[in-house]
Amino acid sequence: MSAPAPQATATAAAAPSTQATGPISDADVAQWKEKFNKVLAAPSEHFNSKSPATAQPWTNNFWHFFNPLETCLMTWCLPCVVFGRTHHRVNKSASLNGYEPINTSCLLFCGSGVVCMQWLPMAIQRADFRAKYNLQGSCAVDVALACCCGCCDIVQMDKEAELRAAGEQSQAGIQEQYKVEEVMVVPGEQKQ
Repeated sequence: MSAPAPQATATAAAAPSTQATGPISDADVAQWKEKFNKVLAAPSEHFNSKSPATAQPWTNNFWHFFNPLETCLMTWCLPCVVFGRTHHRVNKSASLNGYEPINTSCLLFCGSGVVCMQWLPMAIQRADFRAKYNLQGSCAVDVALACCCGCCDIVQMDKEAELRAAGEQSQAGIQEQYKVEEVMVVPGEQKQ
């Protein structure tokens, strides 16, 4: 009777590891914690940071937040979901594989909003986004946009992330030559 118990224990021990890879994961919490600690360790250094002179302009205009309308309405009603989607697209999967609307970044945004600090993860995400895609801007502008026009900021990042993700997917696409379709033959029959 004691033999089945170790198997049950092994199964129970494996269960938490599958939860860690879900939409709310310890890895995401650790990543956000590291980002916050970096900013808090040297706030003036981060606040005075700017993009390099070779930085590119944003493809999507900040003030065109109303197009597409679905993203605008979703951001107006549930900004945390769009914030989390953008984070997932940029940091995990450009094609949104494994994306869940309620994820670690979404909950972080909601939690920081409770204490009126949602501008902080927004500014951090925008700075990371600028660094990844070499886009123009500065930390001071990131904070100002997050504080004054948060929904516009989230929409712009989401649209830009979607555009950049589409570009990455097309570059990574498999290029194959045209192949002639083979004719199927039923066994026992011969081609004439």
